[in-house]
Amino acid sequence: MSKRKLSRRQLWRIDKIQQEREERARRSAQRAEGALQEGHLGTERTGLVIANYGTQVLVEASDDRTLRQRCHLRANIDPLVTGDRVAWRPAVDGAAGSLGVVGARLQRHSELQRPDRYGDLKTVAANIDRIAIVIAPRPQPFANAIDRYLVAAEATGIKPILLLNKIDLIDHQNREALAEILQPYPQLGYPVIRLSTKTGEGLPQLLRTLAQGTSVFVGQSGVGKSSLVNALLPDAGARIGALSQATLKGTHTTTAAELFHLPGGGDLIDSPGIREFGLWHMSEQSLLEGFVEFRPYVGRCRFRDCRHQDEPGCAIAEALQRGAISQRRMNSFLHLRNSLQRQN
Repeated sequence: MSKRKLSRRQLWRIDKIQQEREERARRSAQRAEGALQEGHLGTERTGLVIANYGTQVLVEASDDRTLRQRCHLRANIDPLVTGDRVAWRPAVDGAAGSLGVVGARLQRHSELQRPDRYGDLKTVAANIDRIAIVIAPRPQPFANAIDRYLVAAEATGIKPILLLNKIDLIDHQNREALAEILQPYPQLGYPVIRLSTKTGEGLPQLLRTLAQGTSVFVGQSGVGKSSLVNALLPDAGARIGALSQATLKGTHTTTAAELFHLPGGGDLIDSPGIREFGLWHMSEQSLLEGFVEFRPYVGRCRFRDCRHQDEPGCAIAEALQRGAISQRRMNSFLHLRNSLQRQN
């Protein structure tokens, strides 16, 4: 299906919004340059973007977590998101509301992206080391949905793990179905951690797992992502409230994501937008490679346009017959491929 054409008024509105954004960025850059000229800034150091407010960011010093300041961005700096590492200069004059200045974005080792309203990919967090896919007995999980998240994670190059939350809700009615759904994943290299925020079971193991690097939680609504965040970070709600009072002054108060330090080490970036992260527009080749057990057979079919169903000489179909690929995962691939074709 072809993309719907925008009307002249819609195009004008989009252009007007873009011009307003550019003007705000220009004014912010001018303020930053003014701060530099007025000599209110200390020496340059590295920092971590804790939150993003559009034209300003909250930065934490890499060598001193007690030093956090809201900062202007210098002109022509690359766009920033939560999790970015930056070179910045903090304000040193001690005046209330003093703002530091970010001079450069340091190199990213990963980007978490999702489509915007126009279908273009937008980075929503940076330097992520782990995507934790949360499922629960209720709402009922489906293999296709889990595989959708796994494929999306594989496409980013970020390591995924599975969290079975609300295990206190497992009973004789759903126990067998849950075991069947989760059975293939450990063999494919995806760890499964069983959790309950109600009983506390599994939370120490999860903290140990998250202690290295930066993680995000994703999953459908109702699986208990907020409960997990609150269990791991009991002060998170208070922190957000304090942040709102202390730093969110004036306009541009909407943050895309917040970064929290976990008590046992490691960081967690939390945002409703990130939580709904899922499969975006991708080629069939990327979809194939998102199924890790398919990778040894990709490109080895007899025909270049093989659909991996009834064609002779299909390497993936032969792997399916040998048991190297499960029928359930094959069904997921076909379902997701059909969904992408309909969407595009």
